[in-house]
Amino acid sequence: MSNGRRGRQREQGELMVKITDVARHAGVSPSTVSYALSGKRPISEETRQRIEASIRELGYRPHAGARALASSRSNVLALVVPFRTGIHVPVVMQFAVSVVTTARQHDHDVLLLTQEEGEEGLRRVADTALVDALIVMDVQLHDARLPLLRALDRPSVLIGFPAEAAGLTCIDLDFAAAGGACVTHLAELGHRCVALVGSPPEVYLRRTGFAQRVTQGFTAAADERGLTSTVHPCEATPAAAQAMAERLLGEHPELTGVVVHNEPVVQPLIEAFRRLGLRVPEDLSVVAICPDEVAEQAPLPISSVAVPSAEIGARAVELLMRKLDRLPVQEATLLAPWLTRRATTAPRAG
Repeated sequence: MSNGRRGRQREQGELMVKITDVARHAGVSPSTVSYALSGKRPISEETRQRIEASIRELGYRPHAGARALASSRSNVLALVVPFRTGIHVPVVMQFAVSVVTTARQHDHDVLLLTQEEGEEGLRRVADTALVDALIVMDVQLHDARLPLLRALDRPSVLIGFPAEAAGLTCIDLDFAAAGGACVTHLAELGHRCVALVGSPPEVYLRRTGFAQRVTQGFTAAADERGLTSTVHPCEATPAAAQAMAERLLGEHPELTGVVVHNEPVVQPLIEAFRRLGLRVPEDLSVVAICPDEVAEQAPLPISSVAVPSAEIGARAVELLMRKLDRLPVQEATLLAPWLTRRATTAPRAG
């Protein structure tokens, strides 16, 4: 028999391992193996360890449907990401990939819900046995979904903070501190007039939490240090970036520092300022709140506060797993911002 054929037979044998094979190997009944997997009945620690050793040795993997039936779980998480206007899909998908990857490490799949259905969509999913728990993104300060999330019999974690987070489990970058960190960096370089180029206008109109908090942190830090500051929502297009650069220089000729929290316009905005005769960073310093790869891969690497999407997504799943296991969790998790100085910021000239 060829090595390839033996390998295929061995692989097929591993795939066909049944609960009865595990029971025979461990010297227990199939029902005892089932109890060990589901946790429905107590068994001795010695027996549990023997069963777990047999499972590892034989390569047994319970069928997903059987696991769900035994545990009354679907082993599916819902990731609720409404694709509303104004959101930057590539960054959202970084969060989604992190959630899916971490969920698989816990033997869970992820159902991605992208429609803007609000409370009705959440209720439809929650009223079925389709998912065990929910991760909710694009959280608004006064989100209409919050009363239902508080009342559901399924655990949830929010990536983002509403205005009132009591009774909810939330995790996110501390966006207020991120806005403040950008201003502090510019102030320490001697800049006295700064502007925030923020998210598209519709994001502010929805009162999305992260955009509101960046503005609050930016403005508070500028006021505290006695800086002149302005805030400008901006559409996520190169044309809007050009128009914004022209507006800023026309309205604020003394401007020497810009904070950008709008990933698609970071590079177009820098190019627009250059076309208008300003050198970055010699004449104008630019710092962004964006994923590290956006900042690092720019033609001129951008000073930035990182948006740690992978860490936030992974930690959201870990929080949810603890809640599913009825373990205590911290209600509010705010990740401290980390600013990396690169090539787009320098001391103010003169």
